[in-house]
Amino acid sequence: MSAIAAIATPDAPGGISVIRISGEDALKIASLIFKGAGDKSPEEMEGYTCAYGYVTDGDERIDDAVLTVFRAPKSYTGENCAEISCHGGRYITKKILRLILKKGAVLAGPGEFTKRAFLNGKMSLTQAEAVMDVISSSGERELRYANAVREGAVFRRINAIKEKIIKILGDLAAWADFPEEDIPEVSPEALGKELDEVLTLFRKTAETYDYGRILREGINTVIAGKPNVGKSTLMNCLSGFQRSIVTDIAGTTRDVVEESVKLGDITLRLSDTAGIRETEDVIESIGVDIAYKKIDEAELILAVFDNTVPLEKKDYELIDYIRDRKTIAVINKSDGKTLVNKEYIKENFKHVVEISALNDSGINELKDCLEDMFLKEETEADAGIIANERQMECLESAMQNAKEAKYALENGELLDAITVLLDSAASKLMELTGESASETVINNVFSRFCVGK
Repeated sequence: MSAIAAIATPDAPGGISVIRISGEDALKIASLIFKGAGDKSPEEMEGYTCAYGYVTDGDERIDDAVLTVFRAPKSYTGENCAEISCHGGRYITKKILRLILKKGAVLAGPGEFTKRAFLNGKMSLTQAEAVMDVISSSGERELRYANAVREGAVFRRINAIKEKIIKILGDLAAWADFPEEDIPEVSPEALGKELDEVLTLFRKTAETYDYGRILREGINTVIAGKPNVGKSTLMNCLSGFQRSIVTDIAGTTRDVVEESVKLGDITLRLSDTAGIRETEDVIESIGVDIAYKKIDEAELILAVFDNTVPLEKKDYELIDYIRDRKTIAVINKSDGKTLVNKEYIKENFKHVVEISALNDSGINELKDCLEDMFLKEETEADAGIIANERQMECLESAMQNAKEAKYALENGELLDAITVLLDSAASKLMELTGESASETVINNVFSRFCVGK
């Protein structure tokens, strides 16, 4: 493959920039532009070595630089690689990149270095996908799970399911194709037991998806309640700045105000909605309708009640509307005189937290409550979690094939039909790991990467 090149560091001024070259001619191209202080050219350097020198274009010295050489197959991409560390100015970095391209390299596309690593057998497709998860991690727990996937945890988990299916397929094929040999018959009872084991592994693996999605994407959360109970104050408290306008005037919030906030290891994608009440104001009425729509779409509701005011009609209506949804009842203004019916709230909601959003008190209790709700059933990182929608789609398709195989067995279908279904399940698992993924799937995966990675 032709040599590719790209800037591997952010497009912003910094102490240094790194320009990466990979491909059969990578070291040859590096030799055309880099003059080391020693006697060896980049083509003569050993792998995992560095040299100080200068980037030059003919007689023009462009910049001081350090060149690092990685030789195939012991490099990130599995190809010959050179990395030039130069001063971190945007102009100088792009000038060096243009020089590299002039000497024969091709500008790398998004994720093309990692794509070559995958194509050269340096990593599975699930490991490659985890590279961007590592880069985008925003917390310790998220990073730990992304690193586990990058080190092969998901591949090993999926491969274990695939191997069980392949064993069943092997037993079925041997018994069907070599009846004259002394091969034990595959009994429906034994086959059913093996399929149950496979389906159990499928279910346990699928259950990790929501956990991974929460870590990666956060929780779609709506703050709901009557006007003036402290919804916007809570929004500002969690955001760390004035994101919503706060006044004593009922109906101040009319549209939805959105913000992502990190609370412990959980990201909340917050929506502060209009206060729920009867109103003659047309615009505010639309805001109330939108609030109910947001409640219907939310994965989590923070239902806010005012500790200093008795429950009213709209409070009871809201409680009736959301009592069966995943909700944390937030009793705000806990530092004031208690007039609200706390017992009624606790009777209707499993999770109740008392806070003073104005004084930032009770927020740790809210964090603990969130972790209890969403992170309590934590999956071991080394066991691997399904990391994205593509992986989940492949897993669900394979699991459906296995379910249909079990159904076919229970209904007396021919073993040939069961074989076809299990073969489809194994193929979907191989697509998940990248062992048999189409070029379209592979290109789609790497199109979401940044250039230079």
